[in-house]
Amino acid sequence: MVICTALCFAQAANYFDKDGGPYLYAREAFGEFVGFEVGFVTWAIRMIAEATISVAFATALGSIFPGLGSGIGKEIVVTVLIVGMAIINLYGVPISKLIINTVTVAKLVPLFLFIAIGIFFIKGSNFTPMFPSGHYQFGSFGVAAVTLFYVFTGFERLVVAASDMKNPKKNLPKSVFLFVIVVALIYILIQTVTIGILGPDASAKSAVPLQEAFGKVLGGFGTSLIATGTLLSTGGLFIASTYLTPRSGVALAETKMLPKFMAKRNKYGAPSSAILVSMVIVLIVAWSGTFEKLVLISSISRFAQYIPTILAAIVFMRTKKDVEGAFKLPFGPVIPLVALAISIWLLTQVTLEQLVWGLGALVIAVPFYFLAKAQKDARLKD
Repeated sequence: MVICTALCFAQAANYFDKDGGPYLYAREAFGEFVGFEVGFVTWAIRMIAEATISVAFATALGSIFPGLGSGIGKEIVVTVLIVGMAIINLYGVPISKLIINTVTVAKLVPLFLFIAIGIFFIKGSNFTPMFPSGHYQFGSFGVAAVTLFYVFTGFERLVVAASDMKNPKKNLPKSVFLFVIVVALIYILIQTVTIGILGPDASAKSAVPLQEAFGKVLGGFGTSLIATGTLLSTGGLFIASTYLTPRSGVALAETKMLPKFMAKRNKYGAPSSAILVSMVIVLIVAWSGTFEKLVLISSISRFAQYIPTILAAIVFMRTKKDVEGAFKLPFGPVIPLVALAISIWLLTQVTLEQLVWGLGALVIAVPFYFLAKAQKDARLKD
């Protein structure tokens, strides 16, 4: 499903060489209203993702200091993270790029060491039987599939900044496809090594399976190495997210999709209103549940971008069939239809409450659209 969806993004991106991503494709294929919905929900998706990452950081910290991984300890860590970074961003401190570049290598080294060393400690008996009988439940598989989808999210970010890429019509489809393949390979190797060392039951029950697995191989050093890598990874992602998330709200305000106060900047040049509004919403979402719950909600919210892009890919096959491009999906609409069918099936596997949390921004966006439209019409009359 991930590959089919990524191919649809690649197909849609093939016709554009400017920024916008899912918002641009939806607006071009289906008009302003659908484009507005997708643009609005992009901000919501980033806030949900930021909340999820903050809880992931608290969970990882809890593996070192148990009192901070759950209950009031977790809430304190999450609150300090979110409020603290909001305050830093209000002063316009440009630390996100520096930290991202610093932690990128640091967070990958423990993972590659885990795979390279752990692969020699795999026990074949932990994979026997490969498909245990009597444990499969159709509904449980669907929820697990939606949750697993979270690890592949992010490829859509490549298409948002298409104008920064050399020859995007040619290189963007390749980049999207390569991203999915590399991520899939890394996660397959990590899962294989983890289960091979711990066994399926212990892996499923552990809150920090990689740490436990590497701890069995290298003792306390292995546990500390993975814990450090996890904190660096989630911390770096969180800092980057706190910088980017408010700017999604600013972009909406600058295009008259949100009230203009959201685009207001303070004397340090920081989008103060967007930072504070985003902070409050992220806090509410982060306080609402566990990491597992937020991962599921974050995965669901992505379909508000994915499904319109899948449909747009089908539309562009007809409306832009004469446009010269470097990439065209094989088998016509078959791949988008497969992606669409699986997307709809996955959404039927979750509860109504989870759907409301994940896709509720689509409903919230409606009054903002008509307000923005009324203001636009009034300006045209004047």
